[in-house]
Amino acid sequence: MRVAVVGHVAWAEFVRVARLPRAGEIVHAREAWEGAGGGGAVAAVQLVRLAGDVLFLTALGDDALGQRAEAELRAAGIRVATAWRPEPQRRVFVHVDDAGERTITVRGPRLVPQRHDSLPWDELAHCDAVYLTAADAAGIRAARTARVLTATPRARPALGDAGVRLDALIGSAGDTSERYEAGTLMPEPDLVVRTESAAGGSWVRAHGAAGRWSAAPVPGPVLDSYGAGDSFAAALTFALATGEPLDAALALAAHCGAEALTRRGPYGDAPSPPSAR
Repeated sequence: MRVAVVGHVAWAEFVRVARLPRAGEIVHAREAWEGAGGGGAVAAVQLVRLAGDVLFLTALGDDALGQRAEAELRAAGIRVATAWRPEPQRRVFVHVDDAGERTITVRGPRLVPQRHDSLPWDELAHCDAVYLTAADAAGIRAARTARVLTATPRARPALGDAGVRLDALIGSAGDTSERYEAGTLMPEPDLVVRTESAAGGSWVRAHGAAGRWSAAPVPGPVLDSYGAGDSFAAALTFALATGEPLDAALALAAHCGAEALTRRGPYGDAPSPPSAR
C-alpha cells in the first residue's frame, strides 16, 4: 500500500491546566511539552502506523523550529519532502484541560506546499491514497492523480479552485472552519464525512445515500484530544484505499480517532492499531 500526505505542519507547544483561564485570570500549568503538529504531521504519523510507510509533501519555515520539525517527523519513520520557506515556522499554543479538550491559539500563516516547489509530485500518481490538508490548486490537481484522494475542508478555497473530484471530504461537524454545505465544491465529493466526537458522526454520498456511525470505545484514559480528527481522517483514507466497505472503514477510523485521545500531544506513545483487514 502506497500512501501519501500533502499538507501543513505547525510546531505545537502544549500546557496542561485544570481548566481554561477566565478573562484576566492566571492558571498554572501542571506539565508542558512540544512537538511537530498540525493536520499534515498528525495524519502522516497515523498512516505510518497503518501502512508502515508514508510520503509527506510539506512546506516548513527555514528556521530552528522548522528544521526541528522535519527531523522529528523523519525520526517517526516518515519520508518527508520539504519546501523551505523564508518565513518563520508556524506555531500553535495549546491548552489541554482536565477533560482532555484542547484549545488552540495559532501564530503565523499556514505554510503550504505548491506545485512549483521542487517536491516529488509525480510520485503521487503511483499512490493508492493521498490525504490532503493544504496545497495550492495545482498541487491538489497533482494529488488527484492518486487512486484515492481525500481532504479536509480546511483546504478551501484551493479545493474549489482545483475543481477536482474528491473520494471523501472529512471534517468536524462542530468546527466552523470545517463545515461543508452541498454545492460548495464542484464536482461534489463522492462522500462527505462529518465527525461528532463522542456521538460518532454522519456521512452522505453524492447520490444521496446517508448514514451514521457510533464512536469507538476509548482504550484508556483520555489525555488529549489534539490530533484525534486528523488521525480519524488518515485512517479512513487508508481503509477506503484498501477497498473496505464504508462501515468497516469508518469503524477503523473511529478506533484510531479514539486511540488518539489516549496519547499526549500530536502522536505520543500508543499501542499499534489493528489492521484494516
